[in-house]
Amino acid sequence: MLTGDDANLLHLPGPMVHDGDGGRYLATWHFVVSKDPDTQAINWGMYRMMVFDEKTMVGPVLPFSDMGKMFYGKYVPRNEPMPFAAVLSADPISSLAACAPSPIPEDQLAGMLRGEPVELVKCETCDLYVPAHSEIIIEGEVIPNVMIEEAPFGEYTGYRTSPREKRTVYRVKTITYRNDPIMMVSNMGVPTDEGQLLRSFSLGLEMHKLLESQGIPITGVYMLPESTHHLVVVGVKPAYTGIASQIANLIFGSKLSPWFHMVVVVDEKTDIYSKDEVIHALSTKCHPVRGIHKYDNQVGTPLNPYASPAERRMSQGAKVLFDCLFPLDWPASDLPLKVAFSTNYPQHIQEKVLSNWENYGYGQ
Repeated sequence: MLTGDDANLLHLPGPMVHDGDGGRYLATWHFVVSKDPDTQAINWGMYRMMVFDEKTMVGPVLPFSDMGKMFYGKYVPRNEPMPFAAVLSADPISSLAACAPSPIPEDQLAGMLRGEPVELVKCETCDLYVPAHSEIIIEGEVIPNVMIEEAPFGEYTGYRTSPREKRTVYRVKTITYRNDPIMMVSNMGVPTDEGQLLRSFSLGLEMHKLLESQGIPITGVYMLPESTHHLVVVGVKPAYTGIASQIANLIFGSKLSPWFHMVVVVDEKTDIYSKDEVIHALSTKCHPVRGIHKYDNQVGTPLNPYASPAERRMSQGAKVLFDCLFPLDWPASDLPLKVAFSTNYPQHIQEKVLSNWENYGYGQ
């Protein structure tokens, strides 16, 4: 354990993750533990941290994030420092839970995913609890009304986009670690990396739950990892006019909307997990004018490569819906029929061909 003057961040091997980054980053695959001062609700979240000096780290804590709502909504107005614990190299399930949008506390989510509770221990300098088998714990306080320049950093988008700006400051009090600790690092870049994969299925699951809770007859939700989870594909049974717009309004109005900006709505006959089918639907069923709906002046992040420098500084973005549903008022006789094996041949012919496929010499 390192305390007082010995709690020196420079004793830890903070790497220059990408050539051209704004500094050395200790925390890139980790999570920060914080607590709401009123409700005592606990948050685990992954917020990158750059080393500034021996006792100071700095990184973006965006106001729409869970930790940002606590810090900027409660601690900053009271001018009170917020205790934090940065957990470096926790077990994989705990890290996954910290990244996932969860309606329950992340430590409970991690226990549910593991099938057993996460063993927690109390921090040395505050009443926060951290996973007992983590490799390194950095404790301290997030300082209100003090900012230090941070960035740029190569992010999950595959670009180094967020401008060098003054950001949130962490002052370190204590560092604890296991013997011969291992420090995990995420070297983010062009897809596909662990960040895009993890966020794709965790954000997609949350979108699925949201739409189902509103009674939308969806058949699935998928966020393509190759899109850096910026593109959401929703399959739906088109039960009424305007259902695609309703889906987009719900998704863009959710707390998760800053992390993506494209929604593609397809019918239940389209396999949302097939890029070929999604691209085919987008290219043939989305009207270039009537099928594209733009949403301006929306919440974004400084990480969006498409955003202007001013939009990045203001965390401002834009959204778009691609409606790939044929209008319900089209007569059945006018509906284009997909030319495919599954739609153009009688069932008994399909079964006969498939059952004799190997006999035809094509193999499985």
